[in-house]
Amino acid sequence: MKYKIALIQTKPLENKVDNLYRAGSFLKKAASNGANIICLPELFLTPYFCQKENQSAFRLAESIPGPATDKLQEFSRELGVVIIASLFEKRTKGIFHNTTTVIDADGSLSGFYRKMHIPDDPGFYEKYYFTPGDQGYRVFDTRYGRIGVLICWDQWFPEAARMIALQGADIIFYPTAIGWLPSEKTEYGEKQLDAWITVQRSHAIANGLYTAAVNRAGYEKPYPDEEGIEFWGNSFISDPYGCVFGRAGSNEEEIVYADIQTAVIEDVRQTWPFFRDRRIDSYDGLLRKFID
Repeated sequence: MKYKIALIQTKPLENKVDNLYRAGSFLKKAASNGANIICLPELFLTPYFCQKENQSAFRLAESIPGPATDKLQEFSRELGVVIIASLFEKRTKGIFHNTTTVIDADGSLSGFYRKMHIPDDPGFYEKYYFTPGDQGYRVFDTRYGRIGVLICWDQWFPEAARMIALQGADIIFYPTAIGWLPSEKTEYGEKQLDAWITVQRSHAIANGLYTAAVNRAGYEKPYPDEEGIEFWGNSFISDPYGCVFGRAGSNEEEIVYADIQTAVIEDVRQTWPFFRDRRIDSYDGLLRKFID
């Protein structure tokens, strides 16, 4: 089986409605170029509001299903594509999630994944906003392929990628919002970006599947009293050998394309039989925070 994916790297505007319709324009362009599955960045409808703890930002959240998913489902039906879209979900009073929806090519809502690992770092105060996911790690059967979804901070955890792989996914999509704090870029910037790319290539190799990370780009300073974040773009796809292709630049809006060939997954897993040789009888310690 073979299908084409597209990653949409964007610079969000201030207004949710504007961002939704701009996403529609990008989706149409990607579909016209043959994409079957299209992924948007993390929280694509808004600037990255988690740069500080701000109670008024909760007004940006909406239910799922809701207005954004309704419109995305229209786009999906019109274009005949699978859409992966990250949203700020209001589940009920006082419970909010960082949630990615998967909309199948007929416009039906296949389901959603709630971010499991929630960071709390300078400029990334997500624990204030998001309750950790409670559905575990999920894969979705779509018209074109069996896909897994993880979100940004999830991408640093090998256990999460392995859980997706064990459920038979062809590819893991990582909607992402990651970048440099200006005060740290000179000292740490190159190392951080290289680590981000390397860890996702490693997940592809260790699990014999494709990985696809779609980041936002551009400098965002939604709060005048904060230094802002320079999102580093560099959206990319890795094949099961860890080879990077279709990589975007650092500061521009771009659409990155790649062909996914499931025969490659089968070939790699026969050549490198990591799944065959896993010693599942010896991994009990992974269920502990620390081994003394």
